[in-house]
Amino acid sequence: MLPQLFNPSLSRLIGAALLSCSIAALTAGCSKTEQPVQKDSTEQTPASATTQQADAPEAESPKADSAKPESGVDYHSFANTNDYRVKHLDLDLTADFGNKVLKGTAVLDIQKLAKKNPALILDTRDLDVTAVRAGIGQDLKPVKFSLGKKDPHLGTPLKINLPKGANRVAIEYQTSPGASGVQWLEPQQTAGKKHPFLFTQAQAIHARSFIPLQDTPQVRMTYKATIRTPQELRAVMSANNDPEAELDGVFEFEMPQAIPSYLIAIGIGNLDFKPMGERTGVYAEPELLEAAAKEFEDTEDMLEVTEENFGPYRWDRYDLLILPPSFPFGGMENPRLSFITPTVIAGDKSLVALIAHELAHSWSGNLITNASWRDLWLNEGFTTYLTNRIMQFVYGDERYKMEMALGYDDLQADLADRPDKDEIMAIDLRGRDPDEVFSNIPYEKGSLFLYELEQKVGRENFDKFLMDYFNNFAFQSITTEDFLAYLQKTLLKQYPDKLDEERIKQWIYQPGIPDGAPHPQSDAFTKLDPVRQQWLDGKVEAREIDTADWTFHQWKYFLDGMPEKLSEDQLKELDEAFNLTQSKNNEIAFSWLMIAVRNQYAPADARLDDFLVSIGRNKFLRPLYRNLMENGQQETAKRIFEKAKPGYHPLTVKVNSKIIYGD
Repeated sequence: MLPQLFNPSLSRLIGAALLSCSIAALTAGCSKTEQPVQKDSTEQTPASATTQQADAPEAESPKADSAKPESGVDYHSFANTNDYRVKHLDLDLTADFGNKVLKGTAVLDIQKLAKKNPALILDTRDLDVTAVRAGIGQDLKPVKFSLGKKDPHLGTPLKINLPKGANRVAIEYQTSPGASGVQWLEPQQTAGKKHPFLFTQAQAIHARSFIPLQDTPQVRMTYKATIRTPQELRAVMSANNDPEAELDGVFEFEMPQAIPSYLIAIGIGNLDFKPMGERTGVYAEPELLEAAAKEFEDTEDMLEVTEENFGPYRWDRYDLLILPPSFPFGGMENPRLSFITPTVIAGDKSLVALIAHELAHSWSGNLITNASWRDLWLNEGFTTYLTNRIMQFVYGDERYKMEMALGYDDLQADLADRPDKDEIMAIDLRGRDPDEVFSNIPYEKGSLFLYELEQKVGRENFDKFLMDYFNNFAFQSITTEDFLAYLQKTLLKQYPDKLDEERIKQWIYQPGIPDGAPHPQSDAFTKLDPVRQQWLDGKVEAREIDTADWTFHQWKYFLDGMPEKLSEDQLKELDEAFNLTQSKNNEIAFSWLMIAVRNQYAPADARLDDFLVSIGRNKFLRPLYRNLMENGQQETAKRIFEKAKPGYHPLTVKVNSKIIYGD
């Protein structure tokens, strides 16, 4: 995912087990007792975070009382994955736009791992479960079930008593109108203004708010789904989509590759499709379709060069779904169909690194998945590194250097703003909302670590390592310690004179950046420093600065490098020379609005209001609201937030409420 990483200064995205543990195919991690897991094992699987006994009257929240988090333990799931594993999901849901609920049935095919017959425990959040049936094959009969105590971060465990030998469970339920992983949009909140829209967002643990399941990235499953919609709308999913499917209110989907729950995704709206290449295309509202297809027309080229350098694309197609602007993230890497914010349609391909990022997840994240949210850097650090490489392949060395340099600056800003415990790549998230893991640490620090490995062993050797890594762990979920074990068998063994295991562990387990780490820079940026300084010193006027050939990256660097305080005259001069308040590039507008808020520049107030109301992307919202609160404009922040809140995603409301109200 290109999440919205929140730092106050530079707001661009770029977020112990035995080393001998092996990884179970289509599952992940090591058990609590650190027993080795063999590929395709049916006897032993990685542990979940649950500590309750299966026959206990009520499932408890996962414990977090040891000195260090255990490798392979998911502290954010109630599911008793040592006893059962979900292997396949059949979903039949009706989208009720009037009541803003999804209702229907989830049928889980389960594999029993326990010797006895414990209850099955699943993850839910605010689901109304009305009936549960279980049994063998198609012979399902009603069984007893109960919902446990609600946890503020994790939701509510669902305990199901299974008959002996049961391998299928059918759960009838409906979601809450305020489900954390579902957003219902009124027609006026869409581009066309005529039809409603629905989309889901399951990462990190929001799948449980619209499907009862084992909501942990350790568990990978295939799925089939029937989605029932109003007849004029089209449904799409992170599965095989048919752009020619008749608009008859019933859509069928299949995902034949096993994926973790956070990659299950649904979108419903007035959607058309346009191909961009043999294996790529874009779904969007008709009003956005042509602009999106033009903006992202290089997607096929990105896919092909990534295959050439890092191995085959294993998901058949790679399409994009352009969501309404309330989508809280830049993009989400749902397999076969990345969900994308329209805020990156700039008209000049300046923001397409986001597409490269979501595509790269097809190798790092979707193909190889973090076994818990502690290990997010395995998803996002690798993906950020691959993103930069893809940008270099398609757009050249200068673009690559600029992307790298901006990422480094974003990392430095986050390091200056976060406590030491949150600067660790293998972060301890016990007792916390896993959404807190998303920062520039797993993304940019993880990428910089991999860049150092590349620099030390050479790019050609590192590329071979990456291709072997993707092949070795394909369709598995792994831990940080699994990666280290693999590193010991490969790069550390091959290049003992160039790599140091202790330094590698320092990168992963210690805060900050090790001394002597690479510092990516770009000549395209460094030549702007004297230009900015000359203007600040009054030696040149803003209108005299030649910006004709500046890229978005250079504008961002120029603006983000401004001092905290500028005079009213300086702000007016910049705005009049470059029309910054009305910039059509959302990244440039954001950097300018951050400056305007810090300096209470009144001519930008109307644009700030419109920007915060019309866009739901947290990368922009959280720093701007925080900036308002820290610069004496608390009432302005509250007024705009309350006006905008009805159109925000539940996650957007949650994270920004904390800033404004301290909830």
